[in-house]
Amino acid sequence: MPELPEVETTRRGIAPLVVGRTIAAAVLRTPKLRWPIPAELAAVLAGQNILAVERRAKYLLLRCSAGCILLHLGMSGHLRVVSAQLPPGRHDHVDLVFTDGSCLRFNDPRKFGAFLWLPAEPFEHPLLAGLGPEPFAAEMNGAYLHRCSRGRRLAVKPFMMDQRVVVGVGNIYASEALFRAGIHPRCQAGRISLTRYQKLALVICEVLQQAIAAGGTTIRDFQNASGKPGYFDIQLQVYGREGQPCPVCGQSIKHLKLGQRSTYFCSRCQR
Repeated sequence: MPELPEVETTRRGIAPLVVGRTIAAAVLRTPKLRWPIPAELAAVLAGQNILAVERRAKYLLLRCSAGCILLHLGMSGHLRVVSAQLPPGRHDHVDLVFTDGSCLRFNDPRKFGAFLWLPAEPFEHPLLAGLGPEPFAAEMNGAYLHRCSRGRRLAVKPFMMDQRVVVGVGNIYASEALFRAGIHPRCQAGRISLTRYQKLALVICEVLQQAIAAGGTTIRDFQNASGKPGYFDIQLQVYGREGQPCPVCGQSIKHLKLGQRSTYFCSRCQR
């Protein structure tokens, strides 16, 4: 599913094309994605101006003149800015048609995404209120991770994927960051030292920044706002490379399930 780099890539792609535009009409072709989309929302959105496109965790926020559109891409969703005259495809569920004839089109084959209207401050909404810091925030450092982990018996990989601890570190990038930090994904979070967490905090940012620069990772479905895939998959060192040689020591990359998620690691380099 799209993780933080893919969502940030989408944000950067659509922002120059929609900020400052006025919504002439909202076309709602499905009554429900992950949550219902009220039919009356079309009337609410008509005439709204898009003031900014922001990201919080894996959510996109389209700030409007009288509220905020909250979008989540789900497992396989994507956003594109196209001509409003382009016929919609089978999984094109929502169009925001602008007065200049363009439209922001939300495609979501699996319908696990979200399209919500928040008339009040978005960060007070239950989906956002309990989230941890952004991975690039100053407070998200080794000392913070070390402090949050004390007394925690769960493995470090699900710990760092807990959105209440830090947002946006999804499955792919958790495996990659742990490899670069030399930490085995099964290590108990509460037993990892401050020094090792300091390194982990640095490589989390490093991996995510490199993925954003590459336009994200396309394993199956992800497309950016131009309809192109992300290219960070060619830089992946362990994820999806079971049985292939470790790029550092040459030992075969191993695979296991942690919290029902595929996890890849090198048993020699990661302790």
